[in-house]
Amino acid sequence: MNWRDAEREFADDVVARETLPRMFERSAERNADRLAQRYKGGIYDRSLVSSGVLPPASEGEYADVTYAEMRAIVRRLAAGFRELGVDGDTRVALYAQTRVEWAQTDFAALAAGATVTTVYASSSPNQVRYLIEDPGATVVVAENRELLDEVLGVAADLEHGLDAVVTFDDVDTADLDAELGADSGGDGDDAGLSTDDVYALGEVHALGDEAFDEGTYQSWIDAVDVGDLASLIYTSGTTGQPKGVRLTHANFRANVNQCYRRFADRPDRDGDVPGISAESTTLSFLPLAHVFERLAGHYMMFAAGATVGYAESPDTLREDFDLVRPTTITSVPRVYEKLYDAIREQASESPVKERIFEWAVGVGQAHHEADDPGAVLDAKRAVADKLVFSSVREAIGGNVDFFISGGGSLSAELCALYHAMDLPILEGYGLTETSPVISVNPPEEPKVGTIGPPVVDTEVAIDGEVVGEEVADLAGDAGELLVRGPQVTAGYWNRPDATAEAFTEPDRLPDEAVVAGTPPEARDGDPDEPWFRTGDIVQLRPDGYIAFRERAKQLLVLSTGKNVAPGPIEDRFAANEFVEQCVVLGDGRKFVSALIVPNFEKVAAWADTRGIDLPDDHGGICRDDRVRERFQAEVDRVNEEFESYERIKQFRLVEEEFTEENDLLTPTMKKKRRNILDRFADEVELIYEEP
Repeated sequence: MNWRDAEREFADDVVARETLPRMFERSAERNADRLAQRYKGGIYDRSLVSSGVLPPASEGEYADVTYAEMRAIVRRLAAGFRELGVDGDTRVALYAQTRVEWAQTDFAALAAGATVTTVYASSSPNQVRYLIEDPGATVVVAENRELLDEVLGVAADLEHGLDAVVTFDDVDTADLDAELGADSGGDGDDAGLSTDDVYALGEVHALGDEAFDEGTYQSWIDAVDVGDLASLIYTSGTTGQPKGVRLTHANFRANVNQCYRRFADRPDRDGDVPGISAESTTLSFLPLAHVFERLAGHYMMFAAGATVGYAESPDTLREDFDLVRPTTITSVPRVYEKLYDAIREQASESPVKERIFEWAVGVGQAHHEADDPGAVLDAKRAVADKLVFSSVREAIGGNVDFFISGGGSLSAELCALYHAMDLPILEGYGLTETSPVISVNPPEEPKVGTIGPPVVDTEVAIDGEVVGEEVADLAGDAGELLVRGPQVTAGYWNRPDATAEAFTEPDRLPDEAVVAGTPPEARDGDPDEPWFRTGDIVQLRPDGYIAFRERAKQLLVLSTGKNVAPGPIEDRFAANEFVEQCVVLGDGRKFVSALIVPNFEKVAAWADTRGIDLPDDHGGICRDDRVRERFQAEVDRVNEEFESYERIKQFRLVEEEFTEENDLLTPTMKKKRRNILDRFADEVELIYEEP
């Protein structure tokens, strides 16, 4: 039996049609004594710790929570939320960083019957107000005093009142009276809030502990239907005002099933093929406010009975890898780029180490790409592993079986480098509207440069009318990806216009569309259900794998009429040691250009080895003719891989890195192209003014 048939026929206790709180309850019953969560000490003033619910963790060390202990916490928090008035008509907004309490609160609110809506911890005040107001959230769970103040700052401007605000951390509320405009216990101005309406999570747990009744709790879960709304997750807003995507329990649960079938430690697999099971451990650090981490690093892991450790921050990953020793990681391309940069930086401490590293990577790539490596290449690979790759794996915990990448396009070159080091990255693809996974590479047959074949019970179609011949230049059928399946949303919150635009007419496809995957009749679906338009240009290869090309809205249409996908060009710089970031431009212009953020440390090291005296400031380095010539060589190397009209004709070096803090990246590290164009408008104009 091949792996495609095996994953379709795979049966397991994890695979079921049920609500998310029931999924968690069943997993906690099966895995009661296993570790569910690990959290780090010395970071937060956790109210669940101060109230004795969670044991304290020493600074810089991790403490553990079993499934039985996590279930007890979730149950009491659910009862506590019910005491605050939360029920099936309530929207609860979660406004916090990814941490152990986020997961517990999510399951608790869902068990209480609520719909959970999410707010990124990095949101601006205007975004906070919108993400509370648009879904009509009446209970907000904020992480700490800082985020509590953000909520109180917008509360008076909301079109509806708030019933309660809950904080993860202990918060001193003695000075909140003045902020709320009333004495403690009185009626304040801010949407009717008083200090009596502000609770620490430990207090909510205490309320629930006193009120908890097993039969009543089970009745709340029984009252939730799989078709009920589980969450509203708002799109990133890179192309306009964020839209609330309506995701039901059935949407999420179907995607858990689909992904688990692909990644599960199935009996049909060879013993050396890794999978996800109750033995797995992951390190969670992406925003749980985003659908990717919510599904892959949260719901799927807890359904499987795996252990979820929570990182301090993306900046402490190396330390947290060593402490948690994960077997799998879910992340976005930018993190893999920065991790590889750190690995290469460590390998470049001396010229000898650098040469050994480059030799080992070359051997690893050749071995990975060879159908039959032969004895000589096998021997070289063994030496490379002993000298370099084994220490790289040990530096990230020594236990990683594979990475999962989503939330953006991953450079095929960078992906191949990880595979060469026996750290395979399984790239996948999805959207908020699809809960999110549509396709992902299988552990037994990953193919670099693709986003894998569709997951089970998913049907895809390729609308070739969307793009011109310039984009459809690879083997297979190219065009906009359309999809339908049980993980696809029914539409947007209070946006019937946007919903109508996002879907085709029922069972209507362009005449030239190519269809693959599981049709509705094979999965008990509606044969007349409409297709969701992803807005992404892909190619369906003859082997059934999908290759991502570009967001349709990000295709550059040159004034010459040529279509250019910027993503593949930018990806070719991902593993470049001199380039920190690159954004490719040219929409409506005569030629393609780029803004490049240098890796200033590498530039300085290069200059030192050549006796070049560079300016002291980054701006001066960007303007230095010798530096520009060095980058021109890198651009020329990349240009050789593309057609003449796709090549970068002009570029500018810029000193400001694209980050979430300066609003040039989304919380999931995607480039905000519109903001970048605005920020560097002068540099862009100079590019196109020059002959």
